[in-house]
Amino acid sequence: MEENNWGWLAPYEKFGRLGDTKDTFQTIEYSEAKTKYSSFTHASHGMLFARDDQVLWELYKARGAVLMQMRFDGVIGFPGGLVEKGEDPVCGLNREMEEEISLDLMRHKFTDQDHVASFLNEDKSLVLHFYKKEVSLEEFKALEIQNLQAPEYGIETYGIIRPPLFTMGDGLRGLPAFLANHFAGNAREELVMGLHLSNLLSPEEMQAALKASQTFQEQCFANHKNTTPT
Repeated sequence: MEENNWGWLAPYEKFGRLGDTKDTFQTIEYSEAKTKYSSFTHASHGMLFARDDQVLWELYKARGAVLMQMRFDGVIGFPGGLVEKGEDPVCGLNREMEEEISLDLMRHKFTDQDHVASFLNEDKSLVLHFYKKEVSLEEFKALEIQNLQAPEYGIETYGIIRPPLFTMGDGLRGLPAFLANHFAGNAREELVMGLHLSNLLSPEEMQAALKASQTFQEQCFANHKNTTPT
């Protein structure tokens, strides 16, 4: 096992370091991010989504499909990555999308109009840009399959993940349980924002899922504590 061996990744390690919370980031204007904080490291990520009206098992509305991924570092995030020096954030996003999920830029290219928010992490001298784009459900399914041919598949990305957008009968499984996972940076907050702005979930439904997710985490911690040998 190669422990503490970052090699050439060492300069970038801090940007993916775990422990970030919602309060770690502050929202800033897109124009400010690209001017006042132009000397900071920038990263861009995008949420591709489709609406889905089917009812699963005659119980739960699917609502939609959102494309997230398992990253190389074992946490969940949106496709995207670091912007190269001198590169515009949205250009960096399209480059990363092509590399990570084989996005066809002739059909689904992101633009500044898809920008949702920019976030500042002063401790890491890092600015994150978040974008979202809607596609049809058929196009979404094709993107999932095409992902397997992406240049970075098996290197930076380890598979597409669809978050369940429903809450099951116990009030915990489904979206609340998904939200209890470990996420890269502020990807969890970006997901919540994206779901709300896309009208896939109402504010009340989103708040209920967040509250239930906290309960789910507390129950998991208590169960782990009770089963850990002393």
